[in-house]
Amino acid sequence: MQSRWVEKYRPSRLDDILGNDKAISLLRSWAAAWQSGSPEQRAAILYGPAGVGKTSAALALAQEMDWDAIEMNASDQRTATAIGAVVGPASQAKTFSGRRRLIVIDEADNLHGTYDRGGAAAILRLVRETAQPILLIANEYYAMEKPLRDACLAIQFRSIRATTVALALREICRAENLECQPEALMSISESAGGDLRSAINDLQAAAEGLSRLTVEDVATGERDVKASIFRVLDGIFRGSSATSALKSSYDLDESPEDLVHWIDENLPAVYKGPDLYRGFESLSRADIFLGRVRIRQNYGMWRYASFFMTGGISAAKSGRKGGYVAFKPPSLWRRLGQTRKARNVRDSAAKKIGRHCHVGVGYARTELSEFISRLLRDKGMGPRVAALLDLNAEEIALLIESSPTTRKVQSIFEEAELLKESERLLEIRKGLGEAVKSPPDQEDGASGEAKGTDDPKADTSAPDDADKGADCQRAEKPAQPVRKRRGRPPKAESEKAREGQQQDQKQQKSLFEF
Repeated sequence: MQSRWVEKYRPSRLDDILGNDKAISLLRSWAAAWQSGSPEQRAAILYGPAGVGKTSAALALAQEMDWDAIEMNASDQRTATAIGAVVGPASQAKTFSGRRRLIVIDEADNLHGTYDRGGAAAILRLVRETAQPILLIANEYYAMEKPLRDACLAIQFRSIRATTVALALREICRAENLECQPEALMSISESAGGDLRSAINDLQAAAEGLSRLTVEDVATGERDVKASIFRVLDGIFRGSSATSALKSSYDLDESPEDLVHWIDENLPAVYKGPDLYRGFESLSRADIFLGRVRIRQNYGMWRYASFFMTGGISAAKSGRKGGYVAFKPPSLWRRLGQTRKARNVRDSAAKKIGRHCHVGVGYARTELSEFISRLLRDKGMGPRVAALLDLNAEEIALLIESSPTTRKVQSIFEEAELLKESERLLEIRKGLGEAVKSPPDQEDGASGEAKGTDDPKADTSAPDDADKGADCQRAEKPAQPVRKRRGRPPKAESEKAREGQQQDQKQQKSLFEF
């Protein structure tokens, strides 16, 4: 069976990694810090598009530094238990030979909910406590949790130029004694869109059973590749005509509602002056049609939006644009990723408010949050409201626009917890009181059995009569006239007990009367 060329020609040294010299330099510096001790950031994130050499760089680093490598990829279950069992011990001790271990966790941005339950938190804990170097491989940097990103060194890998990919393919053809036309190699490289791994797979598929590869062979063996968003942006901003800009978006695996954010983010980086003004005017018209699609659910209007945001943007420039521009993903998506936790807390608080007030979550979030916020800020009412709605410290902090660690938030939360605890104790007392009052028949039966015993000394009727007499005296006591005398009369024990019970009932009412 023929081996895969991707594995056969995987780089064994960092110098063999193509097109990402800056990333390789940062990776070497991080590894050198491990050789001299323990660096401030014990883990690094290698992120970038698929097929640009992130995993190859990690494995090449292990070979170059003479480290053992332990790899955990997406096919492995990455729950908290699995990570603790497989990677946890390896992160704390060296090998028997004294060498370091390099822990490589692939697709760290793609942890599935139930299948990888607790994996993200376990990786963060692993990064903070590790005594061995850790490399996380990810395609989408901002798909990872912010605490994990902050704890790691970020190293970005970029797409590889088509000419660089073609040079790598030519070296593989020489090693395989395969004659190739230069045009065929460029066709494969351009179709790969900066993905070296895909280009090598395409080359192997097209050259299967051939000794000479031509452009015609590549055309029949070419993969069905979706156009890259970066190629589409290049076609829109630098295309020769509005028609070519529109056609470049046909194979894009993005909806117009996503594409408009990409164009909005990168338009000021390419256009200046009047061109920028005309470009945003065309983009605003596209946004109008997108709004009509959302309101009317008429997706046929997408074609008008697509034309304005592609052909309209291309026609807005006064001349051909040159030079290299590093296109960036929409900053809106980055901000949404950074505020994901806050939005989850907000929605959780809105659900609790809506459940208590019998309204929808949206109404509770927009109309009642400010009202609840004012109640929480009140010194006397705040803890009772927090206890009634069962709010945690993060939800309280969000509603009063503070931090969960401030003294005010902690005071409200702790007092609310005490109120909830007193409510639970009161319910227990009530339940126990009902249990004592409920079985009077059992007590009579027990006394009857005692009366019917053969032991003449076992006379239990006298204490019962005494208890009954005491009950009668207590029952008649309130009806007796009270002698007038100075000062407040002493309270009977039964009255004190009744007042204590009434006070508990008042506390119960004060908590739930809101």
